[in-house]
Amino acid sequence: MALPRLLVWNEYRHELQNPDVSAVYPDGIHEAIAAPLRQRGFPVSTATLDQPEHGLTDEVLNGADVLLWWGHKAHEDVSDAVVERVRRHVMGGLGLIVLHSAHYSKIFRRLMGTSCSVNWRVHGTQGENERIWVTAPAHPIAAGLDRCIEIPQEEMYGEFFDVPEPDELIFVSWFKGGEVFRSGLTYRRGYGRVFYFRPGHETFPSYHHAEVQKVIANAAAWAAQPGVRRTPPDNARREPLEKMG
Repeated sequence: MALPRLLVWNEYRHELQNPDVSAVYPDGIHEAIAAPLRQRGFPVSTATLDQPEHGLTDEVLNGADVLLWWGHKAHEDVSDAVVERVRRHVMGGLGLIVLHSAHYSKIFRRLMGTSCSVNWRVHGTQGENERIWVTAPAHPIAAGLDRCIEIPQEEMYGEFFDVPEPDELIFVSWFKGGEVFRSGLTYRRGYGRVFYFRPGHETFPSYHHAEVQKVIANAAAWAAQPGVRRTPPDNARREPLEKMG
């Protein structure tokens, strides 16, 4: 059985403007996410903010089973028309994986219907330790993991995370400063599956971490529903099938 087709989207602004980021991700965060997925056999393409229509035309979206989204500094530069296009595709069955600061992306906020705000902190240039506890070890997104993932350098996200109650809570993070955070959440929106995963600050090498890569690959397989693309039925008046008298 063929693996699902993946599309990795990234602003690709930090890497071009900040040498601290390009030192960690010289080919862009999108390529750091895409490369391990390709090594696992997934067909992966990429798109970035400054391409025409942000690289997210209907043709491109129809050619993907799962969209992975990383954004941070340019959420408001994403066209509302493109956000609506992506929303329609998710509602029709496109899987969506929302990574790190994309919690505040227009598409995630549109799908959640809340502010999606968090508390956050970057502790100097070294960040702080994040321990991601697996709270649903039988879930396919957690397949192959031990009871926790240790990330030595990360940005802190802390509660309260203003999102709706998730369908499933897969991971909870603890940080050296004492905060906790719901860091792996699943949702269904229309016919689409959505997963939010917290790690991935741009100046830290989280996407080079083998277990982070494993979670993203597991999530891509979970979110994919090849062949499931539906258009909501028309809101139309229908005549009865049976004689009504």
